[in-house]
Amino acid sequence: MKSTGTMRLWFAIMAVLLWIGIYLTGFGQVNWLIYLPTVGFTAAALVGYCPSQIALLKLLGNK
Repeated sequence: MKSTGTMRLWFAIMAVLLWIGIYLTGFGQVNWLIYLPTVGFTAAALVGYCPSQIALLKLLGNK
């Protein structure tokens, strides 16, 4: 399932906000766990596939 342009833009905006927050806090100060959604949003914006979105759609059975 490929994401629409609107969803890709949303992923990109969220990724940028998270990266800015990490930068302002300090890359060495933040917990490693915050990097997981940040990298996920960045990959989803670039590639157009969001693994967690696909997993939730399959789990809930919605289209």
